[in-house]
Formats: sequence, C-alpha cells, structure tokens
Amino acid sequence: MMSVAQKARESKARRIQELLQQLYPDPPSPLLHDGPFQLLVAVALSAQTTDARVNLVTPGLFAKASSPAEMVALGPQRILAEIRTCGLAPTKAVNLHRLSQLLLDRHGGMVPASFEALEALPGVGHKTAGVVMAQAFGFPAFPVDTHVHRLAGRWGLSKGLTVVRTEQDLKLLFAETAWSTLHLQMIFFGREHCPARGHAASSCPICSWAASRPRRLPRDEEGG
Repeated sequence: MMSVAQKARESKARRIQELLQQLYPDPPSPLLHDGPFQLLVAVALSAQTTDARVNLVTPGLFAKASSPAEMVALGPQRILAEIRTCGLAPTKAVNLHRLSQLLLDRHGGMVPASFEALEALPGVGHKTAGVVMAQAFGFPAFPVDTHVHRLAGRWGLSKGLTVVRTEQDLKLLFAETAWSTLHLQMIFFGREHCPARGHAASSCPICSWAASRPRRLPRDEEGG
C-alpha cells in the first residue's frame, strides 16, 4: 500500500513534469555535436567544465578530428592544445586519445550502443554513458548531473546523497518514456531558474511551492 508521503511525492512529480513540459517542450542537447562520436567526446569534456566552455572548444577540435581515426592521428599533445581551457585537460586529452583507439580496436570505429561497452572506455562514467545512450541512440536513460541532482533534492524527489541513488529515485517517480526529456528539462531549468548559489526560492517557478529541506550535495565526479 502506497504511503501518504509517497502519494504526495508522486503528485508533486506530476506537477513538476507538467511545468517543465510547458517551459521546455522540446529541449535540445546543450552540447554542440554531429553524431555519436562527437557527442561522446563533448560529454567526456564536460566533466568539471561548463557546457558553454565545451561548446567553445569542440568546433576547433572537431575541425581537426571528427572521427576516432582522426582523433588517434591527432595525438594527445595536439588534442591537449585544442582543449587546454577545459578543466582536467591533460587527463582528458589522454583519455580521448585512448578511447578513440579502443573504439577502433574493439568496435570498428563506431560508438557502441551499450552502457557496459561505453563505461569500459577511458574517462566515460555512468552519466556520460547515459547521455550518449539517450541522445545518440534514443535509449531510455536518466543521466544525473549536478543540476539534476540539485533539483531532485530541492524538490523533495530524492533524499539520495549520491547521484546513483538520485537516479534510482527519479526513475521510480517518472515513466521510462519521459526520462531522457526530463533530464534535459531539468538541466535547462536549473541553469535558468534554480542555480546552486544565490537562489531565491520564493521567486522560483517550482521551488516556491515544491522546495524541500536543503541537503548536502556531494561532488559530482563527472561534472555538469
């Protein structure tokens, strides 16, 4: 039997989903890319780096290397020269070179449509794999980045102190067909209405009525 608290949480989730759908009926990918490989690279670069910064860096990188073979040929040092302004750039340059080589060795130069295969690549965690699976292959996934994690906690949709727990909680609250869209809607809402700092809950379209008690936010190792 469903508890009163669970019923209230599900009712709140439905109302939040309706508002997000009104605000962002067809949310685009926040990362500029053309095809699965470029998306994989862009999401990998977004760890500890803003999407805006990634979008400034990737046009130059993709002009020189838009495929795994070209990325391998570019080499770590030249990759680094293109992405130097991104956080953790030296490590990311090595990872991009290695994952490109592994795509050639293991997958015929194609990005695999598999969580397991993606997460086996250097620098690709569960969130990155989820974004690629959802946006490149249309697989139902609910990637939880810092924005999604923050909003889920503020709105009382999850009490999880880890992104893994938050992902589990959100998947139970929302229909599988809505996961990928909600992920993007929450990202855009978090940026435009619900920032991590200096947030006025009373004027927020959702926090003004849905806000829960604040909780500690752990560091998201994959950025957001």
